Formats: sequence, structure tokens, C-alpha cells
Amino acid sequence: MTVKSNGIARNPITGLGLGLLGVLCFSFTLPATALALRGFDPWLIGVGRATGAGLLAIAYLVVVRAPRPSGPQWRRLALVALGVVFGFPVCTTLALITSTSAHGAVVIALLPAMTAVFAVLRGGERPPRAFWGASTAGLVAVLGFLLVSGGVSGGLHAADLLLLGAVLLAALGYAEGGALARELGGARTICWALVLSLPVTAPVTGLSLMLHPPQHPSATAWAGLVYVTAISMFLGFFAWYAGLAAGGVARVGQVQLIQPVLTLGWSALLLGERISVPTMAAAALVLVCVLLTQRTRAAATAQPAARLSARS
Repeated sequence: MTVKSNGIARNPITGLGLGLLGVLCFSFTLPATALALRGFDPWLIGVGRATGAGLLAIAYLVVVRAPRPSGPQWRRLALVALGVVFGFPVCTTLALITSTSAHGAVVIALLPAMTAVFAVLRGGERPPRAFWGASTAGLVAVLGFLLVSGGVSGGLHAADLLLLGAVLLAALGYAEGGALARELGGARTICWALVLSLPVTAPVTGLSLMLHPPQHPSATAWAGLVYVTAISMFLGFFAWYAGLAAGGVARVGQVQLIQPVLTLGWSALLLGERISVPTMAAAALVLVCVLLTQRTRAAATAQPAARLSARS
């Protein structure tokens, strides 16, 4: 039987707020990963974070006495795990060995559009044309800014392919997890996905520690690893999946357009990268595009309700 008592009711305003909180948490992920790479093996960072978060997930599920998902829900959780537990963390970590956080932000800017596509394919959502226009404008604004600011290097390298793979897998995990959170709740969706992954993540983590034990990692490297484990892989998804479930995957997913600009800001603070005035201008432009996606979506849902009221 499908467990619905823990689900999340639709509420666009709540969904947007929780989505913004999730994006804020995720915007630190690439800089924190780059810091962790200064002292830890890439596989330990990419997979080990899921192992640590999986242990936290077990504790959470025991405390709240969460009922087990149904058979169909387990199959959907496998897609969530493929996308956000394995795909995105591993691909981005391996990419950042040779790429920069700023370059990664360029490709990650594609994530909102791909999340909306998967929301249509997996969740049956049908955003209006104006919504797609506003989200495309935001995407072009982010990519245009990064191209002008030198965030994109010439040619397509292995790191670029890894980042593109990360975007596709994360979009799948976001769309499937956001839809599933309507039944399980945001926190329990990511927790069960992490627990489902432990039979794979735990052995890989142990093997990485055996083959490449940490050699006196610095405090900043530890801070990066702790962040991607506790926030990026665990608590951030509490807010993110709850937001997607409450506000709609396609709609709330567009607030990710803010993430690349935020990531550049954190990269400047944490990694010493320079940030210029055009960055602030781009951030303002992206915020306008995000607001437009919300208004077009709200108008589309308000029109049928108005017609129904007029008929009655």
C-alpha cells in the first residue's frame, strides 16, 4: 500500500520558499567539493558522502518511525538514487579534478531546463509556453554572462562530458524525487534513497579508504567533506524535495537558475576567485527571469480557476 499520510500538499508559496532554501544549500556544493579534493580521494568524496549521509538517514528514519515504502515506491527511489546519490556527486567530483568550480557552474546552469523536461516526461506536468520562454531567457542570461566573463574554455573535454552527465542524472533524480515526495515527504524520500544505496556506497567508500587513505587533510578539506555529506547530500534535500512536491517540479525547479551565480560568489569567498560588477548585474537579471517563471506559472493556473468560477 502506498503511504500517503506523510505526503506534501500543493502550496506554491511554500514550495518556492523551500526550493530557494534548497538551492542556497546546493550552491555551496561545487566549492565545497573543490575544497575536499585538496585532501581526499575523489571516490571517497563522490561516494563517501552518500555513505555518511546514509548513516544519518538511518538514524532519522528510526527516530521518526517511518513506514517502509511500497514496492512501486522502491523502484522509483532507485531512480532517485541513480540521479542524486550516485550520478551527480560522482560526475561532478571527477570533473572538478581538472575543471574549476566556475566552469562547473556554467554547465550546471542547464539543470533547471532539464529538470523541467523530466518533470514533463516523468511527472506529467505541462507548463505554458510563457513559462518555457522565461526559463529559457534565464538560462541564456546565465550562460551569456559566463561566456562573457571567461567561465567557458574552448572545446569539449572529459570534464565537460562528466558535468553534462551530472546534469542529466540530477534532473532525473530531482523530477522523480519531487514527485515521490508528494507521497513520502521530502525528508523521507532522500533518506530512503540513501538507505537503498548503502549496499553499494559503503563498500566503495571502504575500498577507497584502503587504496587511498587520507594523508593529513587540512581543516578546510575536512570542512568541504563534512558539508557535502551533511548538507549537500542530506539536509539540503529535505528542503529541496519538499519544495518540489509543494510547488511543482517544473515551476520550483527554475529557481536553480540562481544557483550558478551564487556558486561563483561562494567560489570567490572560499577559493579566492575574483568576482566583478557584471556578476551582480547577471544575478539581478537571473532573479527577474526566475520571478517571470513564477508569474507565468501562477497565471496559467489562475485562468482555469477563473473560468470555472465564471461558469458557476
